[in-house]
Amino acid sequence: MSGPQLTESGKEKMIIEAALMCAQEPLKVSDLRKLFIEPVPDKHIMGFLDTLRADWSERGLELVEVAQGWRFQSAPAVRAFLDRLNLEKPPKYSRAVLETLAVIAYRQPVTRGDIEEIRGVAVNTQAIRQLEERGWIDIIGQRNTPGHPSLYATTQTFLNDFGLQTLDALPALPGNHRDSSNRQA
Repeated sequence: MSGPQLTESGKEKMIIEAALMCAQEPLKVSDLRKLFIEPVPDKHIMGFLDTLRADWSERGLELVEVAQGWRFQSAPAVRAFLDRLNLEKPPKYSRAVLETLAVIAYRQPVTRGDIEEIRGVAVNTQAIRQLEERGWIDIIGQRNTPGHPSLYATTQTFLNDFGLQTLDALPALPGNHRDSSNRQA
């Protein structure tokens, strides 16, 4: 076995791999540390994760780090094949919904008025509702202006579903240098 080994049995990598494969949600390094009775330094766990990522690099699954931790997911090369197994089609989102999500992701926190100003059209209540139901956006407070409009921002679910560790991993907008200093997720 390659990578760091802490015990005579050398089963740490196998234990971490099994935990990641069986987990319903991404696991943080702190979660993986709880697997062991004896303390395992973060650098060793990161070493095991790096080894596992390399071990799985040429397979149908890949180990990736997302906002909420580490998870296995299907490799891009096999996703089209796996889609054939899903009888249900994934939900289709209208252009308005996707534009609204993009405005929130790149400019958060924003109000409906901000979104309408940027898009140049009224925001459909159903678009906001779809994004909230999907768990991609949430109300994080109210702006301290007349009417106290709700402030929307993306969630950890958004980052995980889009395979992002942070909002800084969003692709740059063409001809635009985004300022991420006030964004959150």
